[in-house]
Amino acid sequence: MRRLTFVWMIGLLLAISSCIPLNKITYLQESKSVAVDSLMMARRLQPPYRLQVNDVLNISLYQSADERLTKLFSPASGESVSGAGVNGYGIDIRGDIRLPEIGTVKAIGLTTDELQEKLKQILLEKYFKQEEELFLTVKLAGISYTMVGEVGGTGIQSVQREQINIIEAIAAGGGVPVTGDLTAVKIVRNYPDGVKVHELDLTNLDIVYSPYYYIQPNDMIVVDPLPQKVTGVGTTAISTFGTIVSVLGTIVTSVLLFTRL
Repeated sequence: MRRLTFVWMIGLLLAISSCIPLNKITYLQESKSVAVDSLMMARRLQPPYRLQVNDVLNISLYQSADERLTKLFSPASGESVSGAGVNGYGIDIRGDIRLPEIGTVKAIGLTTDELQEKLKQILLEKYFKQEEELFLTVKLAGISYTMVGEVGGTGIQSVQREQINIIEAIAAGGGVPVTGDLTAVKIVRNYPDGVKVHELDLTNLDIVYSPYYYIQPNDMIVVDPLPQKVTGVGTTAISTFGTIVSVLGTIVTSVLLFTRL
């Protein structure tokens, strides 16, 4: 009898320890450094994003005296379509962007504002008077990123926005199941000097202050599984308890049969 009681106690402890804690799967929990009723401001002033290979841009020219150029640089123009379905002018493997009338322009490493001024100067020199004011805009056509690991949908995702935070990006890509570890989500990001990995705790409200809260084009978001997913015991208290009871039932039956021999 004591053996059976010991077995059931072990099973109960396993059931309790195998459940996924609520604080592991809840986004943006109460911050330890900021009062609950205080007004939190996300740091939106990020370092300016510098264009990379495979970025896709919308380039538009408005109210130009040359209607032909206005049509060429319309929001619907562009000859590049990314794998994620973003239309516009793409930056090729050499870091160049190829535009009608202008030709090839080096874009890699520039901000959208810097490229905008560069294109303005080229157009003014070739087609307009220097004193003429041009209404030219250069914007990202969208943000493409990749999601892998314990997520609802893996692969390349795309949103038609210029700015998106990591929680919005994950939601747009199918979300994270309860077996995903929100406390150590990784962002793999390309830089001019190589690739760097940044780790974020999405359960902490302070994440809104992180310089990596807003993702960038070509980021990779990696979500690891929780230990409960690896062991396969269960994801909820009920499922875990059912698994443990089933296993213990087999053990108890075996013990009883062994003692009767």
